[in-house]
Amino acid sequence: MKRILYTLTLAAMATFAFAQTDTTKVEKDTTEGFRFTTVDSVAITPVKDQNRSSTCWAFSTIGFIESEVLRTKGKELDLSEMFVVSKTMMDRATYCVRMYNEPRFAPGGSAYDVIYCMGHYGLVPQEAMPGIRYGWTKNDTLPVHGELDRVAGGYIKGLTGLKKLSPVWREGLQAIYDTYLGKCPEEFEYEGKKYTPQSFVESLGLNADDYVSITSYTHHPFYERFALEVPDNWRMDQMYNVPMEDMMRIIDHAIANGYTLAWGADVSEIGFTRKGIGVMPDDDNGADITGSDMAKWVGMSNDKKKEELTKKPLPEKTITQEMRQNAFDNWETTDDHGMQIFGTAKDQNGKRYYMVKNSWGTMRSDYNGIWYVSEAFMQYKTNDVLVHKNAIPKDIKKKLKL
Repeated sequence: MKRILYTLTLAAMATFAFAQTDTTKVEKDTTEGFRFTTVDSVAITPVKDQNRSSTCWAFSTIGFIESEVLRTKGKELDLSEMFVVSKTMMDRATYCVRMYNEPRFAPGGSAYDVIYCMGHYGLVPQEAMPGIRYGWTKNDTLPVHGELDRVAGGYIKGLTGLKKLSPVWREGLQAIYDTYLGKCPEEFEYEGKKYTPQSFVESLGLNADDYVSITSYTHHPFYERFALEVPDNWRMDQMYNVPMEDMMRIIDHAIANGYTLAWGADVSEIGFTRKGIGVMPDDDNGADITGSDMAKWVGMSNDKKKEELTKKPLPEKTITQEMRQNAFDNWETTDDHGMQIFGTAKDQNGKRYYMVKNSWGTMRSDYNGIWYVSEAFMQYKTNDVLVHKNAIPKDIKKKLKL
């Protein structure tokens, strides 16, 4: 997910973890106009800061996997995102070269990339591959990752058009990623035991086949699988297609039964703020719902309109399956950003919201790195969710033949 580029600081982490017992911290840190009360909350690991690179897909899904270990083992882990990034980018480069760099090589990815990596290459703890070299600090990571993306992209572009490739071109690209991120360890020691990345996954009891992607669009049949046509689904992950109502049931059922979800979403809407709110205000009737003078409203800048529409709970659009499809077909819904859904809450008026862990650090929202996303926003702007297959309601699971 690459249009919203917020990158990595692996060392900078929050000093708290939102488990079921500490969500009261979220309730206390509310903005003026919104007051939230937690309804359900599943344990998650601390919020991290990806800063400004296109690695949200790695951070969000690694957070999801960390919550899976919390759920099954009661153990809090800090897993390496950059191990997954290195493995994934090498695979994506191979794919792009075979396709003559169409689609263009880019640093984005999807939740499935992490699951694929887990199943084929394994995972490693953060300490085995920190991904930070030469004493880089948080402020250094933007130019470092910007440089990495340009160098790796230039390398692949330079191969395009050659009549024949050498058998070592992959070694050259791997050297670039090794230089910037460090080498992916083949063996490491963790808590007094030696592991390979694959044996480490086995020790955690994780099975890549247990995780499925869910989406909801009408250009393919419901209750069948298809590869969602977005650039970062370059592995052609076969997602299960369900009606919007069933997609929402899956999300609700998962949370109610102690599961989190990795969430692929479009966050370019006017109702998604940098302060921790995601809503779908009825902006077509913005003057009416904000009580503004129509002439003044028409003359407002988009930024000012956004501020007015998101500073307190307001009426929202009613989302339909047709609206979802039209937004996707017209490029109004794109694969922008990856986050982790872990709970539900209600505002002072009783309206339901989803609690979402972002990877923009703890200072970029008014809720310590957590976003509150309305049901309408979730219905409209969800591209897909990744979830354990046992978190799906039995009747839907039966229709999907899982």
